[in-house]
Amino acid sequence: MSPISQKPLITVAGASSKQGRSVANALLASGRYRVRALTRSKDSPPMRQLAEHGAEVVVAPLALGHQAALTDAMRGSHGAFLMTPPTPPVPPPGQPELALGRELADAAYAAGVQHVVWSGLENVEMRTRGNKWAPHFTEKALVAEHIRTLPLRSSFIYLAFFYSNFLEYYVPRRGADGSLTFAIYLPPDIPMPFVDPLTATGPAVLEVFDHPEKYAGKTLPVIGEILTARQMVDTFVLVSGQKAHYASAYTRDELLQHFPEFGADEYLVRELVGMVEYAVEYGYYSPNRDVEWSRKIDPDALTWEQFLLRTKWQGERVSYGAPAESIQP
Repeated sequence: MSPISQKPLITVAGASSKQGRSVANALLASGRYRVRALTRSKDSPPMRQLAEHGAEVVVAPLALGHQAALTDAMRGSHGAFLMTPPTPPVPPPGQPELALGRELADAAYAAGVQHVVWSGLENVEMRTRGNKWAPHFTEKALVAEHIRTLPLRSSFIYLAFFYSNFLEYYVPRRGADGSLTFAIYLPPDIPMPFVDPLTATGPAVLEVFDHPEKYAGKTLPVIGEILTARQMVDTFVLVSGQKAHYASAYTRDELLQHFPEFGADEYLVRELVGMVEYAVEYGYYSPNRDVEWSRKIDPDALTWEQFLLRTKWQGERVSYGAPAESIQP
């Protein structure tokens, strides 16, 4: 048996996403793992790049009703990083993300995977006693509950709000005088956790697979920096040299005033408003979470300022060259 074939094989679901690419690249760069990247298409630039770096790229539908195909795609894997793709909210009682997450987890178990790392979020329904509706969070949490019932090792990472939301979805608007209006979905002075999923997810998952017993059953926040919306705008001005000012998109009316295109999907609007109200009123993470963990194991995790310096972002809309995670978180 060759030294390469003796390395544990980790399957990465959603490998073309920011999280998936980060995980696959970190595992490959460590030299300690083989990587099987599951994707809809082998032909995208991110997948070609992963293949060049040594990943085995496999086409597997990350969609409901394909559990058998997903099981086949994960056979022979020691571990699996699992996540769901963008899933538009639907009227209650529909829970499509929960259904897909369960199928993914059951496929991993059926394939003989020994350790699953799930990308989840907090249970908003439970934490708010039903007062806030954010199915993108709650359904991920319910998948985690299901995974815990399976006879395999499991660990859970919970990513903060994405820096990249402002580059892809809540893009600043440029006025006639050339200045930018940053319409942000948070009040100006409440600290919130943010992260760059493209660089922070991988180191966190690598740490978990490197120390499986230490992190068995653990829920681990992944954070780049905790800061306020006003601080984000001030930092952007400092780094970019551009004029910019904060505007609130926190309430439903403010959100639709600045981003009227969201109004085409009433349930999306309800979720976006419920998500940010939850984060502000209850806290993004449950009080018992170790919000310093990821920055301890990955001291190079990007702050907002470092993210701006690295990307050289000037306020324009940016595409990441693969299906986006969604505008939540």
